[in-house]
Amino acid sequence: MPRPALPSRTSRTSLALAGGLTAALALTACGAGGSSPGASASGSGSAGSGSAALTVVASTDVWGSVASAVGGDAVEVTSIIDDPSQDPHSFEATTRDQLLVQDADVVVQNGGGYDPFMEQLVEASGTEAPVVDAVEVSGLEGSQDAAGHSDEHGDEHAEGSGDHADEGHAHGEFNEHVWYDLATAGKVAEAVAEALGKADPQQAATFEANAKAFTEGLAPLQAQEAEVSAKSSGTGVAITEPVPDYMLEAMGLVVKTPEEFSEAVEEGTDVSPSVLADTTALFTDGTVKALVYNEQTTGAETDAVLKAAQAAGVPVVPVTETLPDGQDYTQWMSSNTEAIRAAVGL
Repeated sequence: MPRPALPSRTSRTSLALAGGLTAALALTACGAGGSSPGASASGSGSAGSGSAALTVVASTDVWGSVASAVGGDAVEVTSIIDDPSQDPHSFEATTRDQLLVQDADVVVQNGGGYDPFMEQLVEASGTEAPVVDAVEVSGLEGSQDAAGHSDEHGDEHAEGSGDHADEGHAHGEFNEHVWYDLATAGKVAEAVAEALGKADPQQAATFEANAKAFTEGLAPLQAQEAEVSAKSSGTGVAITEPVPDYMLEAMGLVVKTPEEFSEAVEEGTDVSPSVLADTTALFTDGTVKALVYNEQTTGAETDAVLKAAQAAGVPVVPVTETLPDGQDYTQWMSSNTEAIRAAVGL
């Protein structure tokens, strides 16, 4: 079944985020201290009690899946964004979200300006829970600067005019879609295990073993990436947004899409006719062997690129920013890896 598309980023306003969170904060004082609406009966648990599950709150189901793999039955994980129609850039936080973060034992966020609502919730809730920031732990080039920029980005969302493209957020400086880097997912798992182990020392060894198993489960996928790189390094591919770029880079594949196109799509700004023409020409002149297409963000320009690829018989690999139904992180990345391998002829 086709997944709902996210609205074009031209309609994703940060003003809604600021307003939604402000309304949530106004209600927090009278709501604090009770059980979180929608929380399971197991409650938030207490460190080392062994009688109730620890609670992890993740900004998206991507990191929620990783946390679930690490925590197992000992942890109750809530992902604030678990619907493909929700956009982390302009998500409107609620009172329930703030209470979840306030009562969490561990918080997991993407960082790098991708999910600013989570950073605002952490600050506003006053939670003392450790925060695992995927961008920060990634160790990727530019990640530390991006992690620092993350706080500034949250301020921009709170103070901006509502025009996402004019708020100074330059995606091109750092690609915050770090979950497409398998090594980063392993590092996040290790960081979550460490945080959970401190919250419940009696189960620290179990969390550490689970994180190790999760990371080892990614090794076959990394081997497949290396195989593609060995056999098809330098092969050109097209994208609509830089969402899958870390995986493509690991495979040695070269993105040929003009940066002006992918950045405009991501920022929700117009694509000039000449840039669009250059992008669609990639499929007719044999420059690329596949289009890796973010199916959760669509618009006239991306539709034109998709139709051009299909008309030229170039394989299209749809990718997403949230988990497909019924798949965990490893299964999802395995599907992506296999699809890209097949698209480039391996």
